[in-house]
Amino acid sequence: METRVQVVFPANQPDEPSWPYINYDVEKRSKEVIGLLQEQLPEIAFTPVVCRTKEEAEAALQGGTYDGYLVYMTALWTGVEEYYLRHARPLIVADELYSGSGGFLRMHSMVQSEKLPVVSVGSSDPQDMIDAVRLFQVQKRMRETRILVVADRETWAADQRMIDGIHDMFGTDVVRIKSDELHGYYHAVDADEAEAWQNRWIREAVKVVEPDEAEIGRSARMYLALKAAMEAKGADAVTVDCLGLYYAGNLLAYPCMGFFQLNNEGSTGVCEADLDSTLTQLLIRFATGRPGYVSDPVIDTATDQIIYAHCVATNRVFGPEGLSNPYIIRSHAEDGKGASVQSLLPLGHDVTTVKVSVRNKAFAVHSGRAVANVDDDKACRTKLAAEVDARKILDNYHSELFGWHRVTFYGDYRELFVELATLYGLGILVEDR
Repeated sequence: METRVQVVFPANQPDEPSWPYINYDVEKRSKEVIGLLQEQLPEIAFTPVVCRTKEEAEAALQGGTYDGYLVYMTALWTGVEEYYLRHARPLIVADELYSGSGGFLRMHSMVQSEKLPVVSVGSSDPQDMIDAVRLFQVQKRMRETRILVVADRETWAADQRMIDGIHDMFGTDVVRIKSDELHGYYHAVDADEAEAWQNRWIREAVKVVEPDEAEIGRSARMYLALKAAMEAKGADAVTVDCLGLYYAGNLLAYPCMGFFQLNNEGSTGVCEADLDSTLTQLLIRFATGRPGYVSDPVIDTATDQIIYAHCVATNRVFGPEGLSNPYIIRSHAEDGKGASVQSLLPLGHDVTTVKVSVRNKAFAVHSGRAVANVDDDKACRTKLAAEVDARKILDNYHSELFGWHRVTFYGDYRELFVELATLYGLGILVEDR
């Protein structure tokens, strides 16, 4: 179903002198703004309404059900904006400069002092408003999303309390299967199709170091098994208790190559039954169209770098239709078994790192610039180094709140995720500030 957004335009009474000026044509301006929104966000249905009084605002708010509300400040002191501030969620308030600015500043002061889950946009660049409004669609997609967890036990990251919290916070459903059910999908995989993926991965890799063809073939079977399980369960993302299951002898192949392929093609595959990281990666995908890269970060204050290390990584950081980067097929680093990816990720680009904590109802975020692919036998295979303020991140890296994992993706999206956290009413920890 399409995302529905009501756009409210406060207006002064006829012949009333006020900003922007007497008898400003709000009806005409509303058509211009709605036209811009429809052009840039054609997948969202916008319903405009012009309101001159609090009573008209009350009637408009009761006139339908929407996925989000935008108050576009074309006038001030009408009472319309404050009524929506008190009664409409989720809500974005955008100022039309020199029109509603006094009321907008008062609104934002109330939002700040009362810690309300409302995003304020005061910018002459309409793209800032467009990017914020797109977050309503992200929230709707999260409500329509299902995550598949493969685990034989309740893990620290995927217990029932976590599953219930995810539904309460994001509206996202979580379904769990055990390893024996995944084995059924694994054994049902078409052998020729698995061989085709095995050959493709080998052909497209720079080289293969440790795994033999049979091991890569088992990884291909696991990829196809995960896709089949996701389809059967109606899931948009999958996360597997990979280390626990593999070390217990209950996983027929590491899922690393499968996650690599899922993330490349615009889906979501995440390690270690980590639901916080899975949610984070889904939010990134829905907000930007780009895959995230889950890692165990290493902080180096001597070089002012953070190194994002893991054995799962994408090689299409700009999305499924974007350019690909080279990769090497390696074994899983800790035990030297299975098949995984050492992705030689693009350098010279801004990167954003985010993590959701469902239990603590908070987002963590920091920014950096990709500067090196570290080649070291120690730790995980892919190791992307980014220039950051390492001391600040070290001092603000609260593992007790957010765990070790973080999710990195390409582009400067810090403010976008601060706004998303605000709409959800979550706390925000900026780790490099």
